[in-house]
Amino acid sequence: MNRFYYSSDQIIEKPFNWSQMWRLLKYLKPYRKNLLPLSFLTVMIAAAVRLTVPILIGVYALDKAIAGKDMNLLLILICVISLMYLINYGANVLRIRWMNMLGQHVIYDLRQHLFTHVQRLSHRFFDERSAGSILVRIMNDINSLQELFTSGVINLLMDILLLLGIIVILFSLSPELTIAIMITLPVMFFISTNLRRKIRRSWQKVRLKQSKLNSHLNESIQGIRVTQAFTQEKENMMYFDGVNGENLESWREATKKNATFRPLVEMTNAVGTAILIWYGSSLIINETITIGVFVSFAFYLGMFWEPISRLGQVYNQLLMGMASSERIFEFLDEKPIVADKEDAAQIKQLKGAILFEKVEFSYDGKRKALHSVSFDIPAGTSLALVGHTGSGKTTIASLISRFYDATGGTVKVDGIPIADISLSDLRSQISVVLQDTFIFSGTIMENIRFGRPNATDEEVIKAAKAVSADAFIAELPEGYATEVEERGNMLSAGERQLISFARALLADPRILILDEATASIDTETEVKIQAALKTLLKGRTAVMIAHRLSTIRDADKIIVLDHGKKMEEGSNSELMEKRGIYYELVKAQYHLLKV
Repeated sequence: MNRFYYSSDQIIEKPFNWSQMWRLLKYLKPYRKNLLPLSFLTVMIAAAVRLTVPILIGVYALDKAIAGKDMNLLLILICVISLMYLINYGANVLRIRWMNMLGQHVIYDLRQHLFTHVQRLSHRFFDERSAGSILVRIMNDINSLQELFTSGVINLLMDILLLLGIIVILFSLSPELTIAIMITLPVMFFISTNLRRKIRRSWQKVRLKQSKLNSHLNESIQGIRVTQAFTQEKENMMYFDGVNGENLESWREATKKNATFRPLVEMTNAVGTAILIWYGSSLIINETITIGVFVSFAFYLGMFWEPISRLGQVYNQLLMGMASSERIFEFLDEKPIVADKEDAAQIKQLKGAILFEKVEFSYDGKRKALHSVSFDIPAGTSLALVGHTGSGKTTIASLISRFYDATGGTVKVDGIPIADISLSDLRSQISVVLQDTFIFSGTIMENIRFGRPNATDEEVIKAAKAVSADAFIAELPEGYATEVEERGNMLSAGERQLISFARALLADPRILILDEATASIDTETEVKIQAALKTLLKGRTAVMIAHRLSTIRDADKIIVLDHGKKMEEGSNSELMEKRGIYYELVKAQYHLLKV
């Protein structure tokens, strides 16, 4: 069971990066002509109403209508204020509706962008990360941005407008009272700045612990058969309890620090209110301000701390968004190691001739998997690769498919360096059948059609018959319409392999790579497949990797590898006559079978 987590899932120590946040906000750009301006309009209306009402109540209703006993003016003010609150209600309903639509669209676009980008990354990217950690980026980290986009951005704008409007109005009503109340702001700013830094680190830690939790969950579910086979359920549960506990503790720490900010604002509000009552009362006694101005001041003061408190919440959302966006953009900034050149050749019909010229390769840049390997496979012929585990057979297959690029030498197809051919054109003409067949959730028909999505039902059935898969499919409850779960657990290993054969052959490739493709098939089925392959491989280039040497005797050429070096090359009969490594391998397998 994997207990190691990669450097990409470590806490990132950086200051708050506003340029990165602007990069995140660019996902709002497609909606700048519809949902975004409509949302801004409702914000402007709501802010205008909230800024106007206290003036109407204090200065006009109290100081003019009531003090002057003008009932007509008071009635008019009541009607105006009521109308304004109705407008504010309608604006808020529309703002919430439009902002939720905007936020959901942005989250959809961001997740789609990230998933599409990950699909294009090279195999090395997936070699270095667990499936669980990738899942966390696409699901959890993007989900954590949802509140930021559905309410945070617009609330930020609304609160900034309110704060600026309140400050301007307060200074216009009484500059000296405003200055007295604002004395508390520098103290709150100093304390909150240090607090926010700690909050941001805490949310980064939460993202890290969630990534570990999801990675372990993914492993545990996929490896449940191994866990049960070795009776490791108790150990697995204990480890999960530890990871789950770390996740809980990280949330506790983050929410504890997060909860400190609002009481800090409320305490500052209490001090400001005390100053208002003490100093404001003296100004009324000295007739510097009126009671109406004092009441308006009290309204605005309550409103003043409200957006500051919400700004703290929005800032916390920004901190969470920053922690998640760092991890999202880390993936989006990943460049495929294997990628098309700008002038990559578009070749829609390859012949399939393959040439290796002194090819070298290393997965980690230290230990070589291939040492100056050279060979050629004429178009339409078959090559078998044999050797012990780790000899470089699968590496050669991966280089032909260009899942990796050679670190030395050249791989050519039809005389063209493989790196000069468009990846989509190259891979669309290569089919790979692996020992560990992956079956997708869906029907048998859909799984076979994965090799060529535009294939007709008749073509799918024809491919299945060609590899003797039609017989067992016909016995399934719904035939080709039978639903299979992820990885096809309801099917036997041999049946999954036959589906994989049908999928590869339906794609009608110029180059067919069989990597231990018959390892999970019983002898009777293997005989049928070998007979079918003679017809199906005709005119195609085939690269076969097999430990069962009986399956590759008819190959046009056989290469024996050992620790990444080519040791022998020739046909089955030629290599048997040499009585070298290949001969010893065949002899050893014969004795094993005999025993």
